[in-house]
Amino acid sequence: MSHTASTPVLVISGADVRRLLPMQDCIPIVESAMREVSRGGAQLPLRIGCVPPGTQNILAVMPGYLDEPASIGAKVIAVYPANAQRGLSSHMGVVVLFEAHEGVPLAIIDAASITGLRTAAATAVATKALAADDACDLAIIGTGEQAAAHLHAISLVRKLRSVRVWGRSKEKAYAFADRELAPGMPRIEVYATIRDALLGADLVCTTTSAREPIVEGAWIAQGAHVNLVGASSAAAREVDDALVLRSSFFVDFRGSALAQAGELLGAMGTNAARHIRGEIGEVLNGTVPGRTDEFEVTVYKSLGIAAQDLAAAHAIYRRAREAGVGVRAEL
Repeated sequence: MSHTASTPVLVISGADVRRLLPMQDCIPIVESAMREVSRGGAQLPLRIGCVPPGTQNILAVMPGYLDEPASIGAKVIAVYPANAQRGLSSHMGVVVLFEAHEGVPLAIIDAASITGLRTAAATAVATKALAADDACDLAIIGTGEQAAAHLHAISLVRKLRSVRVWGRSKEKAYAFADRELAPGMPRIEVYATIRDALLGADLVCTTTSAREPIVEGAWIAQGAHVNLVGASSAAAREVDDALVLRSSFFVDFRGSALAQAGELLGAMGTNAARHIRGEIGEVLNGTVPGRTDEFEVTVYKSLGIAAQDLAAAHAIYRRAREAGVGVRAEL
């Protein structure tokens, strides 16, 4: 398709994103993107950001390029953890998608909805690749937007027998359990302590804003698969050194993990690179082994990469055009 300077930009809302790209469609799209990343088919500069003084807030920019599907663009996102208390999303921003060959802006898409979708989809991809085939007891640490998205995504790749949840606020944890109960899903049990929630769980997702470890390696069952999702900087850790040391450790992208994976860097220091078993894309491509036995504890460290945003945005834009969805704006 030929584009001109006057090609209108399509503005796509979060509600449209959720209608256009259900989780079950997003998972294979993200899986394909992760394969492409580990084949060398992406350019993923490190996320950059600025932090207003005296806050934990950040405005971050994640540019990227993906060979297949041919995509170039950037996510600009404001992460304000306290927004949950204000009834707002903690992640607000836009993904700007450009035409890869001519550089024409194509779409401006709500970033909060894309981030929620692609992050949980990436965790589902990692879980499918690394968790035991019969893993069925899920513990979710955290009760926010990502906790809900992860429950949905994990349920699409493993048949769940039990779901346990822990949150800092017991009221929010019970509200989560009531709100997220779905047909065909087990009842969600609320636990008073993280240790109790993790007891015997063979699938774990940590989706908190913790800066210091709240999960101890000794609490993780033999053979479990753990997804570390909440912490996204070198200064933040959700789990202790013991879990990193006892695990086979996998990442979404080595470049960002070696700069920003707080749990890995805190536990391993200068040996961090050697402790990474591989990228998820390498496991999917068959160049690195995944789980090797039933007793192994596998960890997937999710930092989130622009390739996931671009692959999702590409699919959303294509579907929006086909469905006549979105608002056209001339720049």
